[in-house]
Amino acid sequence: MNIGDAAAAAGVTPKMIRHYESLGMIPDVQRTEAGYRLYSEREVGMLRFIRQARALGFSVKQIDSLLALWRDDSRASREVKELARQQLAELEERQREIDEMRSTLSALVAKCKGDDDPHCAILEELSAAGQPAKVDGKPAAKTLKQVRAGSTAGTAKPCHAPAKSSSQPAHAALTAWLQTLPQR
Repeated sequence: MNIGDAAAAAGVTPKMIRHYESLGMIPDVQRTEAGYRLYSEREVGMLRFIRQARALGFSVKQIDSLLALWRDDSRASREVKELARQQLAELEERQREIDEMRSTLSALVAKCKGDDDPHCAILEELSAAGQPAKVDGKPAAKTLKQVRAGSTAGTAKPCHAPAKSSSQPAHAALTAWLQTLPQR
């Protein structure tokens, strides 16, 4: 089948198929004399596998490992389970961070009158003197990309100020900082 049919059968886009091929996640496929790709049910099955693993949040590297295990008839299921446990732990950590961000944002929303007055407690508290929240005398904020990726430090450019390595996520530091401000 051609790339469009394979994409439809696997529930992905042709662009994603090309991307997975460029990463080596699926093997090179046969081509027609005109250079069009031809996919078998085997490749479509791999594409479905990749799509479902991505839907569970597995990284490309993890999916590569899962694909290798899937193709290996002598695999030990404990290796697969360990990869799944690691992913579950990452998802649980992200959920904790999201819950904390939600709590912080709820507190900010509660402080804003939300009327016709231009005064906005949310904007004031987010920009208070342009200073990032500090924990133990050091900036505690992670960059947005780091929080989204669950990263620690040094992997993304900061939004407004350099981020220092901290064990406390930005939203937790913001919540702590908000509690030090006078109530309006």
